[in-house]
Formats: sequence, C-alpha cells, structure tokens
Amino acid sequence: MIEVNALLIPPLPVNSETFSSFSMHMLPLDMSILGVAHSHPNGVLKPSMEDLNNYFGRIMVIVGPPYLGENDVAVFDREGERAIFSVE
Repeated sequence: MIEVNALLIPPLPVNSETFSSFSMHMLPLDMSILGVAHSHPNGVLKPSMEDLNNYFGRIMVIVGPPYLGENDVAVFDREGERAIFSVE
C-alpha cells in the first residue's frame, strides 16, 4: 500500500493550450517523492506513450474532466497498468 499525504508543485512549468510540462531537474532529490500527477483534458484516463516514457517514481495519477470525484481519477504503475486506489 502506498499512502500519499502531500503534494509538491514543481517550479517553472511550461504550458500551452495542448500540453503542460515541467523539468524533472527542478524536482528535489528526495526519495519520498512517490510519483507524478497530471491531467488529460480530453478525458482519456490512460497514460500515453510519452507519459510512460517520462514516468517518475512508483505511481502516476491522471485526472480528467469533469474533475469532480474518484471516477475522474486513475492511478497507474510503471507498466501503465491501472492500480486500485481510494481517497479518504
């Protein structure tokens, strides 16, 4: 079981109408960072090949519209397989 209890927002993000990104070099060298989270505004809650190629940590969280609850969130492992999660 992995428990996430904090959020780190990296500095100097780059974004446009179609993507957002940040430099992995801007993250602190901290082994307690469990993974990354980002949104897919198109609503596809599945990691893209680019997502998997830029995987960081143990989990990847993808959120999509309408951003209202657990049905709009998906968690994946390094292989892109869905992981079971709960929000408390």
